[in-house]
Formats: sequence, structure tokens, C-alpha cells
Amino acid sequence: MTPAPDQLTPGVRRAWGWVAHLRAGGTTPWLDWSDAAEPAGRVVPGAQQLELLRRLNVAGRPGPVLVERVLAASAPGRGRPDLELVGGMAPRAFGPPPVDPGDLSADELLRVATGLVAEDVVALGEPPEPRVARLRPWRTRYRVVGDPEIADPVRAQLVARGRPPGGRGSVILVTGTHLDRMLVDAWTSLCFDEGAPPWPDWVATLARRNQVPRSVDLVRQARAWSGRVGADRVRIVLDPAALPRLVGVRRGFTPAPPVSADATDLARRVGAVLRLLVLREPCQVLLRDTLRPLLAAHDGPALGVPARHAGWLRRRGARMRDDLGRAGYAVHGDLDTLLPARAPAGDPGAVPSDEGTLALAIRFLLDGGRVGAPDDGKERM
Repeated sequence: MTPAPDQLTPGVRRAWGWVAHLRAGGTTPWLDWSDAAEPAGRVVPGAQQLELLRRLNVAGRPGPVLVERVLAASAPGRGRPDLELVGGMAPRAFGPPPVDPGDLSADELLRVATGLVAEDVVALGEPPEPRVARLRPWRTRYRVVGDPEIADPVRAQLVARGRPPGGRGSVILVTGTHLDRMLVDAWTSLCFDEGAPPWPDWVATLARRNQVPRSVDLVRQARAWSGRVGADRVRIVLDPAALPRLVGVRRGFTPAPPVSADATDLARRVGAVLRLLVLREPCQVLLRDTLRPLLAAHDGPALGVPARHAGWLRRRGARMRDDLGRAGYAVHGDLDTLLPARAPAGDPGAVPSDEGTLALAIRFLLDGGRVGAPDDGKERM
């Protein structure tokens, strides 16, 4: 169904001309466009979708399937509805006014892009389950807790070797590292799991409340486990090289692949959409096992705690070190490791940027999920 003839104003025809230009791979901004065309649908796509398509064209060569997906996409989450083009449509008496797509923020475009990325992740599906070795119940019994970016990979690799956690007499290994690194690890884990607020807001809330996340509150975890099994079975592990011996294996462990600041933020945003598309458990698998390896292939600045929180970090790290030292737990490594790492001068670490996260989402869409692969402009999805 096409608009009635009296609705086909010069502005509307110009808008359809721009749509045709973008469909053909054009990159001309809206305000620089003047040619008209006949309608190719009932309504002109929204400004967010059209500007995202233009940026995709600038970055590569989206195939026809991706082009139509972008034009038909919605903008999930909180924000403005699909917006009309300024100069293409007459202002209405209600609703948001028409806009210049070039003035839209990266955050507005990400609302469309992350919905498309989430669809691609669902289409990629869950990877095959890893082969699990024969169960070896006679080996050292253990539980690995603490920093999720340390504990989770160790636990998963031990399970794959036939060494599941738990059992009577288990030794409790509370893992940790520099406090600033543990904050990054805690937020990263949340982004690939249940979700989290934006990084600066999350850290600022912790600093204001003078708290550290439960997953990296080593004092709290050690106390809880010592109350259950006794302090003599709790170990504070700050040296990763000690872990194989403590769990009774010879072979070491492969750490979780690092993910850049922008890539982690993209996972956070995509996860919010994925949780609307699939159930909780499949969502976690898709985020951790499908999306994360793809994003880890993207080389970008590592996440860092904003410099304004440096004083609070030092105080909290010193307090954690002193509390654990007074408690008398067996410690593998140096308790001073808990103090924030001394970053190179002028290199406090990065915070995610909307523009950087949008650029990564665009690469993801162009590469059909293969973020680390060079773009050859071909359709892959």
C-alpha cells in the first residue's frame, strides 16, 4: 500500500529518493540530498534506521538482506520512537519533531543496531558442548570462588577434565587480583550474564556506597565459607600459578580471553535485547560462548576504572588486604596484590564510548558476527 497522492509532497518524494540512494549503497547525508523518487513502501523508514544504513554503507558493503533488515528494524529499549526526516515530513501537532539523521546520537543508533546484533547471535546459535573427560572423583576436592574472570574459566576447564567441584572435604579457593582489575572483571562478568548498568554509573555507585561487588568481595566470601567448612579449609589465591597444584593437576589453565571496553559495552546492550528473545539459560550460553569469543577478536583499549576513583580504590584495596591478613587464612601469593595496579603514566584504562561501541556493532553486522575478520563486503547472514 502506497501513500495517497495528496500525501506525496516534494519532501516525501525526496525522502524516498534518499531511501533508494541508501539501498543502492549511497553515503550522502540527508541534508545534502535533493533527488526525488516514487514510494517504495507504505511509510518512509525512520531516521534512526536510515542513518544506521548510511553508516553501514560508509563502513562497508552491506548485502541486500542486511539492508532490508535495517530498514525494517525497530529501536528496542528506552528512547525515542522511530523519527521522521526534517524537511521530508511536515511537523505534526503531537509526537517528536522531525530530525536531521546526522544529528542523532550514537546511543540512538545503537538502539537499532543492538537489536540486529542480538538477532544475529540467536541465528548463530549455541556452540557444541565441549567433550567432558571421564569422571575422576578420587582427585583433590575443591571449590573455586572469587573473581569470576579467574574462577569461572578454571572451574569450566576442570569440569571438562572430569573434575567437577564440590564433595566432602573440599578446599575453598578464593581467587583475586588487583582490586581495580577485579572491578573490571565483575562488571565484565555481569555484562555477559545477568546484565549491568553502564560502567561509569556502576563504578560511581560502588564508590559512593563504599562497597565492592559480592563476586569480588574476598573478605565476605572467605568469612562465609569459613563459617561453613572452617577457616583451615579456606585458601586466598592471589597467584594464578598456584592454582594447578592446589586443585591437584599438572596442567595449567587458559585465562578468559580479554574483551575491550567497547566490546564489553556492546555485550551489555545486546544482552538486554537477548533476554527478550530467549530464556535465561540459553541467553547466558549465547552471551558467554557464542558472542564473547567473537568480541574477543576485536582489538581495542582495555576497560579501566576512572581516575577520579583512584583514592577510593587504594583505601578499599588496603582494607581488603588488612582484613584478610588479620583473619589468618592461608594465602598463596602476596596480599599486596590486592592494591590497585599502578597503570603506566597517562594510561588509566578506557571507558566505553557510544561511538566506539556503535562502530563495533557496525563491524559485527557487516562481518556476519566475525568481528575479527576483514570485511570483503559480502553478505554472510
